[in-house]
Amino acid sequence: MAETKTAKTAPAAKEKTAAKVAKPAAKATGAKATIQVQYYRSAIQAPVKHKRVVKGLGFTRLNQIVVREDTPSIRGMVRTVPHLVRIVS
Repeated sequence: MAETKTAKTAPAAKEKTAAKVAKPAAKATGAKATIQVQYYRSAIQAPVKHKRVVKGLGFTRLNQIVVREDTPSIRGMVRTVPHLVRIVS
């Protein structure tokens, strides 16, 4: 009897691991839209809020290009500092 139990549980365990592997592959197919933003003007004389937005976008130096997910929040951040950043593509 012990042999039949192990024989039944072994294929079930393989099915579970196969199902776990297949799920992330299905999620990876849905690619999200991205936006490339370039930091091209210094924020030295900009208000503190604008400096925080630039840092929040992930910029650390001039002429840097970052790729962000194209969401309304990111678009709003770019719209806040159009004099400091530009959309590349």
